[in-house]
Amino acid sequence: MPKMTFIRSDGTACEVAAPEGLSVLEIAHRNKIDLEGACEGSLACSTCHVIVAEEWFKRLPAPSDDEEDMLDLAFGLSRTSRLGCQIIMTRELDGLVVALPAGTRNMMSEK
Repeated sequence: MPKMTFIRSDGTACEVAAPEGLSVLEIAHRNKIDLEGACEGSLACSTCHVIVAEEWFKRLPAPSDDEEDMLDLAFGLSRTSRLGCQIIMTRELDGLVVALPAGTRNMMSEK
């Protein structure tokens, strides 16, 4: 089974099993990684924002226009930022490394 590594905001690494077909957000939730996902993967927020390691970023399919729009709202946006709900694990992504940003901006809970 493929594996992936989450780098927490404090710098600690957590390698986990990453079943094919699941999103990075789903994998995080299965492993109690603190990745919010307020919209539950419906591409309506940016709380599952992750920063993909440079060597992996180039291997991902390009983000959709909708993902790009949501990323514009993400806290701590970087050049290799993606939404965890939009990265689907495949065998080719075995070893994927993503970092969690220092914070999130949950527009869904703001009034």
